[in-house]
Amino acid sequence: MTMNDEELEMDMTDDFDDDDNLDEDSESSTNRGGILQSTSKRVRMIFSVMASPNRIDILRILNSKGPLTYSELKSLAGFKSKKESGKFAYHLRKLLRQSLVALNKSERRYTITNLGKLVLSLARQIEERSIIESGKMYVRTSHESIEEFNSHKIIQSLVREGSLPLELAQKITEEVENRIYKYQTTYLTGSLIREMVNSVLLEHGHEEYRNKLARLGLPVFDVQEMISNLDHVNNGAEGLLFNTGQQVFAEHLLTNLLPKDVADSHLSGDLHITNPGIWSMIPDTIFVNAKELIEDGIDLGGKYLDISRIPASKQLDDITNSLSIMISLLSKEASQEIVLDGLVGLFTKHSKSLPELEQKLTNAFATASTTSEYNKSSTNVSIRLQLGSDTKIIHSIINAYKNYTKITPTPKISLIIDYDKGKISDVSEVISEILSIGGKVMFAKGQISSSGITNGSTKTNVPLSIILQSVSINLPRLAFESNKDETYFRARLALLMKPALSSMALRKKDISDVTRRGLNPILAKNTQYMQKSSVSLVVNLVGLKEAVFNILGFKDNKEGRDILHKVIETAVDVGGKKGKELGDSVAICMTETDSSTRFATLDGQKYGKNSTLNSMDGDSYSDKIVIDASEVSDYTNKSEPISECNKFSKLLNGGLFITLNIDKDAKVPEIKKSIEQMSLLTSSFKPVKTIAICGECGFKDEQFENKCPKCKSPYVI
Repeated sequence: MTMNDEELEMDMTDDFDDDDNLDEDSESSTNRGGILQSTSKRVRMIFSVMASPNRIDILRILNSKGPLTYSELKSLAGFKSKKESGKFAYHLRKLLRQSLVALNKSERRYTITNLGKLVLSLARQIEERSIIESGKMYVRTSHESIEEFNSHKIIQSLVREGSLPLELAQKITEEVENRIYKYQTTYLTGSLIREMVNSVLLEHGHEEYRNKLARLGLPVFDVQEMISNLDHVNNGAEGLLFNTGQQVFAEHLLTNLLPKDVADSHLSGDLHITNPGIWSMIPDTIFVNAKELIEDGIDLGGKYLDISRIPASKQLDDITNSLSIMISLLSKEASQEIVLDGLVGLFTKHSKSLPELEQKLTNAFATASTTSEYNKSSTNVSIRLQLGSDTKIIHSIINAYKNYTKITPTPKISLIIDYDKGKISDVSEVISEILSIGGKVMFAKGQISSSGITNGSTKTNVPLSIILQSVSINLPRLAFESNKDETYFRARLALLMKPALSSMALRKKDISDVTRRGLNPILAKNTQYMQKSSVSLVVNLVGLKEAVFNILGFKDNKEGRDILHKVIETAVDVGGKKGKELGDSVAICMTETDSSTRFATLDGQKYGKNSTLNSMDGDSYSDKIVIDASEVSDYTNKSEPISECNKFSKLLNGGLFITLNIDKDAKVPEIKKSIEQMSLLTSSFKPVKTIAICGECGFKDEQFENKCPKCKSPYVI
């Protein structure tokens, strides 16, 4: 009669047999040897138990997988047939008897004990030492094990990972094997063998196979440097791990995903890819109708069961809680900015008490500010408010933002004030107060992000629209290479844009694929995996004025400005034609980017520092238009700086970033006046006022320069 697994388990745990006695006179020996004799016996019994490979395997499984049920452990240990049940129970009983394994009777799960871990570690050391001293060659693999060197595994890897023909794989492996035996080493690593393989592949001219087989990672020195310079790491351990991961995926992008000509253009500085580590994973900017998402609720699906479901919300408490959750989640699905729309209508419908709304919104903003950082700064979250709608609700949201700004040294959330159908004077004073304490505010007519990017969605009824904008073109570089020929300069621009846009289209497909597979759950639920009507490809032009005026040699007059316009028109025309070919919406913008300094540095190295210094005002190329607030009162719509802004805004179908620089000592009345005057002249602008913030305690309540008035720290940001 045979017992099932459950009966065997019960039988085993109820009683232990006595076959563990190693000596017939064990009882008498204990009496003769005392404690020392007893200890010696105990050690002998443990070694006897560990003589079986099956028992060592059971310990290894529990060490890596446990705690496990009887059936789970039995299956993982390879005892799958009913005939082997008794054998498995016998081995497990031995381990239990020597306290190498323990049973939690309430949960009916087996775990490895501390003694078991010690014995397993000793067994592993003995095994490794015996392997090394055998005189053969062995490999420490990436799976934390030591295996005898086997050339057939190299062949298999070349065929499976590198897609090499079998005959070529055998030839490469033979050469690698000869080199390994030539070195006469007994201790190899998987990474060392891979380096040898890649070296041989390069020597034989097989770079395409080498790229597939290359190991992505960081040099030991770089890792040590990152650990040594933790002062520059944000978000603690998460930030450290994220930075290392970014570098790995950036390397993968440049070696395997991008077309070689585009990768080379990025590395050389002809163009720039922002955030290459997440290029193929998440988009840059997302425009969101928050009202629709919150009222409908969000169900993220099976991969995110540990995140609270966002039900359809109708009560203020539920709405503000849903808002903070939604902001935190969406911030993980965009690298640069989330633009939230529809909040005014949402709170008009579901809010009765304005003071309560302000309090709960302040808390929601503060809670939602713990977002991931994909670059030097975190993903910006912008609340878009349309003037001319519910004035009381708008003021409540603005007041809540003001409260949030007061308690947050460097806010991650900002405001976008849409003054297309309303008067800025209705909110200019409180906005000026917000700017004076470090708040971030953008003024714009229409759907424009805080960085000046226009929402290019062709549909108005989609809850989400997506902008892919992480490609910038180095116009001064093209000018340097054009021998002061303006026509040739624009031709080179057209030639560079085409492969850049093709790579952007590939990026869209990659992001759509990972979104479909669950990486970006909110995008997946609301965009049908990034259908073309909801996605725009945007190319950024950097250094336009430096290229035309300084390098090509045109003067800053009507003729020169006409050339500026022609360059933009060329880019827009090429983008439109390429977009039709790709089936995607393509636009051209000028906005702030991390490429402006990189381009200037690389060009300085290539053409001489003096040549680039003559081409720019500071240490970077221009990537936006800057207006000084002190001069605004003297401008009219016909003033040259303003007319140029408006001309650029009209030509650049992807958006133009205009900053209004406010003096650091400017008071609220001065800021208010500048904002109101600027709103009469342009369709979008962002006031920028520098305030001192203590890098230690976050103090910012008053202007200071050398050290913090509160904690006396000299660290001022």
